[in-house]
Amino acid sequence: MVPLAIFGINGSEFVILAVLAVIFFGPERIPEFSRKAARVVFYVRNIANDATSQLKEELGPEYKDLTVEDLNPKTFVKKHLLDDIQDQISEVKDDLNVVKTELNMAGEDVAIHADSPAPVDPDVAPMRARYGLCFDLEAT
Repeated sequence: MVPLAIFGINGSEFVILAVLAVIFFGPERIPEFSRKAARVVFYVRNIANDATSQLKEELGPEYKDLTVEDLNPKTFVKKHLLDDIQDQISEVKDDLNVVKTELNMAGEDVAIHADSPAPVDPDVAPMRARYGLCFDLEAT
């Protein structure tokens, strides 16, 4: 079940706000406040839509798909300037993922072989037995 979320307010917070509204304003004034709040939201939405349409007109036809979210500089640059190189960026990311996978596999192989002892050269075995670890050529 998906919780109710309006303006980032979940269901329980909405119920608490409604109870507080009834306590502070009284049940007879709540319809008046809700109408005023609806008018304010409608007015602000119209202002935002008018500003967006005016901006689209002034920027020209190449920005006809402009939205309010595009006014964020990060989103604007990503959408209008980086579209040309997105394919190249995704190819580089794919190549890096392949390299990462190969490195992880090599690291696992090293970890597996680190636990097993290295094969001893038959010519070195008698010297190692006689002189001990001070003659360990593989350690250097």
